[in-house]
Amino acid sequence: MESREKALLIAGFAADKKAADVVVLQMEGLTSFTDYFVVCSGESTTQVRTIAEHIIEGLKGRGVKPLGVEGLSNQVWVLIDCGDVVVHVFEAATRDFYELEKLWLDAPRLQ
Repeated sequence: MESREKALLIAGFAADKKAADVVVLQMEGLTSFTDYFVVCSGESTTQVRTIAEHIIEGLKGRGVKPLGVEGLSNQVWVLIDCGDVVVHVFEAATRDFYELEKLWLDAPRLQ
């Protein structure tokens, strides 16, 4: 599966669970560690966990196993590393605090 296709698929999985403000950033040429960021948020820690677990299960169903998952136990910022796509699922207040998208203003948005 190509990186772009994977990033958009992940964005769709997030939307399935009513993630807020789903953004896909094209990171090619801006970082050496990934091609895309998918950033989204949930209104509660329970929703953050639900979104992250749905993404992980959806990927596994398509034969893609994440390289790593961090933050699933605290549920305020879950990072899912798929190598060419890095997913950030935030609790809304945590996303507002870190303003991750502002760090990458030069990154083209696909969504």
